[in-house]
Amino acid sequence: MKHIFIVNPASGQGKASQIIYGSLSSLGKEFECSVYLTKGKGDAEQYIRKYLSSHSGAVRFYACGGDGTVNEVVNGIAAFPQASMTVYPCGSGNDFIKCFGSKEDFLDIISLTSAKEIPIDVMKVNDRFCINICHFGFDSYVAEKMDEVRSKKFIGGKNAYTTGVVMGLAKAMRNNAVIAADGDVMCNGDFLLCTVANGRYVGGKYKCAPNAYVNDGVLDICVADTVSRAKFVRLVKYYAEGTHLTDPRFKDFLHYRHCKHVEITAGEDFCISLDGEVVPMSRAVIDIIPNGIKFAVPEKILSDKSKTAIL
Repeated sequence: MKHIFIVNPASGQGKASQIIYGSLSSLGKEFECSVYLTKGKGDAEQYIRKYLSSHSGAVRFYACGGDGTVNEVVNGIAAFPQASMTVYPCGSGNDFIKCFGSKEDFLDIISLTSAKEIPIDVMKVNDRFCINICHFGFDSYVAEKMDEVRSKKFIGGKNAYTTGVVMGLAKAMRNNAVIAADGDVMCNGDFLLCTVANGRYVGGKYKCAPNAYVNDGVLDICVADTVSRAKFVRLVKYYAEGTHLTDPRFKDFLHYRHCKHVEITAGEDFCISLDGEVVPMSRAVIDIIPNGIKFAVPEKILSDKSKTAIL
């Protein structure tokens, strides 16, 4: 198998590529690998597709960066059955791998190269693919603002999502769309936020979809009605903890279900976030593709699946 490390050169404060080169040098010449440093947004996906179009042998891609790099690798490999992927989490956002364990579980490059591949689901959103969370309304506004402040001191970095939430309280409490799951309308008008999930976490620490599994063949959709700012602030910590689906305080304004198909119709200025990447969409069709890609997970994680989002 060929191993290709897709590295965002800005990740890990610019030190990720040095660490990766150093680790790979210890594996010996028999380990067939290469490192590709991305040149900008969209470059990773383009490179992967071009490579796979001319190579039919098995290849594993390592997304070395944050959630944006992960999303590009997913979109690069989705149409190619000879490809698999995993994550070396050296970026500022590493939400998807929380489905399997801690960031540290994926930071041992040597064990990552021998990780076991398992089939996992992937979401298709119009003509794009999404591996973790698709969200819109309040959350997509937050994601957009996260990108704007990510590189700033104090309010950026690990605090970027919280900064986005504070900004969202001022301007994104009321949104409008028609949202249907498997043909049943869950919202026709104003709402606060909606998440369509394959993974469980968003924004670094918010467990938005606690019942989601990455290989159950279904989407987890949650729609929250518009609420007052005071109520939002009072309850947001329970949303972060992932207890919102069972907490009776959410009963009257939170709507949740499993489904396989979601349709969203909204205005022209509407945006949807796909794994943190904000994309303008006035209409979106979301489907789950069971076992859509192969994902490599370290063996020590698979030995105790009770702690993961794997069935």
